[in-house]
Amino acid sequence: SASVAAESNASFSGAAQWHRERRKKMLNKYGEQISRLERKSSSQSIALPLLAFTNASLLLMSLSSKFLSPLQIFLLAVFPGSIFSLWQLQILHDCLHGCLLTKGENEIFGINRRKLQDNILFWGSMPSAFGYYLYLKYGHLTHHKNVGDEKAATLEKLFDSNQKDFEDGDVLFVAHRMKLKGEIGPKFNLPSFRKGAGKTKEIKMSISKSGFNLWKIGRPIRNAIAFATSFMYERIMLVVNDLVVAITGKNFFFPNKPREFHDECALYCRCAVAVRMLLWKLAGWKSILFLYFAETLWSVPPHPACAMFVTNHGSRTDSESGSCIPSSSTYSGSWYSLLTLGTNYHCEHHDFPTIPLNKLGELRKIAPEYYRKGSRDNLLSIMKGAFEDPDFYACMDAGVSLN
Repeated sequence: SASVAAESNASFSGAAQWHRERRKKMLNKYGEQISRLERKSSSQSIALPLLAFTNASLLLMSLSSKFLSPLQIFLLAVFPGSIFSLWQLQILHDCLHGCLLTKGENEIFGINRRKLQDNILFWGSMPSAFGYYLYLKYGHLTHHKNVGDEKAATLEKLFDSNQKDFEDGDVLFVAHRMKLKGEIGPKFNLPSFRKGAGKTKEIKMSISKSGFNLWKIGRPIRNAIAFATSFMYERIMLVVNDLVVAITGKNFFFPNKPREFHDECALYCRCAVAVRMLLWKLAGWKSILFLYFAETLWSVPPHPACAMFVTNHGSRTDSESGSCIPSSSTYSGSWYSLLTLGTNYHCEHHDFPTIPLNKLGELRKIAPEYYRKGSRDNLLSIMKGAFEDPDFYACMDAGVSLN
């Protein structure tokens, strides 16, 4: 009924509803072609071997870093290290959405499908310096539901929440480079000597917000440096925090979350830290430096992948309707789609989250009127625009038209 549909839509942000409406219209017009991709297609034959190759390559490059200078390690991380790290993320992302393994089968290779997915997601995120596992497990699916929500997608809400899942895990990245509404986080209660013994003072701090506050409109180079600095510094803190969680069994940045969250964090961190310690023993600190660079450099300018990363949820205005568009894709030719392993098809992914990475590009052919034409996006121009004048996250300020 209409009332049930309205109630269902009310649980999604405006940006998420925008994608749901587009999905409905496309299915009404191209249902047979699109449903075939949703129900039957998977990336298993391509992405599963590629994940094994990617992780083996990251492992070998990490070990070989023992014999390299820091500059050589940096260059190796730029290419191919950063590309392999991005591929690792994208393949695990397919796993999370249930489109990595063959659909419709309860057992894969004689293993329960759900159990195999969980193990791929957990162990497939290693080796890493800080890893993608916890974001994917607790922050990505809710991102699809709450993207751009001015109440749920805030730093304060994210760090204060008592829910197991993050309200929108992408806020952790977006806060470095886009405008958000709401207060910052996390909060810490520190001893206050002025108030007397046993008294505490609440302190709010945010590395991402501190970096973003340095931005100046019309100064793209300054802003890009501020972004890269805050983003990469925060990732160093994540590496340190993993060690703290592994030792204490608790993630102190999220004090209100349930025990189940902290137990899973501790389990992952202990396994990941054990792998890192083994790498350190075999190849020294340079092995971790390589992994750190590989995981961060694809996200910052002037890396080509940065263009799609910093613009995937902006507030672009549609030239025809004048309405705000909360999600964007980057079309820069087949080489770019290969380089990013389909991560550049971000609008397509939010329209149809269970279509695998190797089939997302087909949506532009099936429903061309719903996506921008052309494949010659200028990556440097995209980055320049993103850092020249930052957008609000996913039309958070303007709202979206659902007509």
